[in-house]
Amino acid sequence: MTSTQESPHDITAPPHPLLPTPAPVQLIDPAGAAVGPAPDRETLLRLYRAMVIGRRFDTQITALTRQGRLAVYPSSRGQEACQIGAALALRAQDWLFPTYRDSVAVLTRGVDPLQVLVSFRGDWHCGYDPYEHRVAPQCTPLATNTLHAVGLAHAARLRREDTVALVLLGDGATSEGDTHEALNFAAVWKAPVVFLVQNNGYAISVPLAKQSAAPSLAHKGIGYGIPSHLIDGNDVAAVHTTVSEAVQHAAAGHGPVLIEALTYRVEAHTNADDATRYRQDEEVAFWLERDPLRRLELFLNRDGQEPPTEFAAEAEALAAAVRAGTNADTAPDPAGLFGHVYAEPTAALHQQQADLLDEIARDEEARA
Repeated sequence: MTSTQESPHDITAPPHPLLPTPAPVQLIDPAGAAVGPAPDRETLLRLYRAMVIGRRFDTQITALTRQGRLAVYPSSRGQEACQIGAALALRAQDWLFPTYRDSVAVLTRGVDPLQVLVSFRGDWHCGYDPYEHRVAPQCTPLATNTLHAVGLAHAARLRREDTVALVLLGDGATSEGDTHEALNFAAVWKAPVVFLVQNNGYAISVPLAKQSAAPSLAHKGIGYGIPSHLIDGNDVAAVHTTVSEAVQHAAAGHGPVLIEALTYRVEAHTNADDATRYRQDEEVAFWLERDPLRRLELFLNRDGQEPPTEFAAEAEALAAAVRAGTNADTAPDPAGLFGHVYAEPTAALHQQQADLLDEIARDEEARA
């Protein structure tokens, strides 16, 4: 029996090494000393600039949320190395599939900061054009973006396009069925996807020990036939290097890569969460000593070479623009709810729009 369908595997090809290293890969240690071949200084300065801006953006948004300017915000303070190291490893033609906590990655990819915040203000589900920067909408349901990334990457492969999808997910998302399906499909069909798990220790309040009995989350790639890596997620050099190599691997047609980056969420899950109920101050202090931004500063300061100071001024200017933008009132158009449901609106959709606008008009008349 013969088939014209493409075979997903060449069974004669030697398997890729699958096992992650026993200890997380590290190029710069917490004291800022080189323990491996770090990227060149120009690359590190690009990473440093993005981390300074990303940290200031995150702290500014956290403050605005506490003031009631935003409905909700999941801070990524402490995870900047993961998001920025990965985002800057992408090529222009690649796609980023972020979660709700990955606003700094979206910002680093070039999306306007005020557009990043639209969904957190409750104005739109996605405030930017995904195609402009090749950034999918930030995903709130756990792990659904893994399937979206695999679907896009598989379609690109069938079209013979040179495109890699990078999907960001947390440790909690690895417990979801969607992640299993995404990993399995990507492995079988060699979809060009890089899965980056930001293991920050908690799925809201559930610690990792109550989520998985695997030696590491990176070990989960073995069962799917996916080469996997365990890295220090607070070492931006290690993140950038590993993700860059994974993108090259996927782009060359070798299939997906799974990376687990060990990091930590310094702030609460969101502004609605009380993290003191499930973790101790000593634990937070331990990770503050391993701050990814400070680590890179120490490394760049070796031999008396001070990191540039203009990045801080650039970050402050961005924070000021964000404050001004969030102070401005928005006037959402209710009719816009129906504008992007179908390419050609159905009769039922037209009727729903008319009913809504009629109800709003009657409500305004009653208030007059």
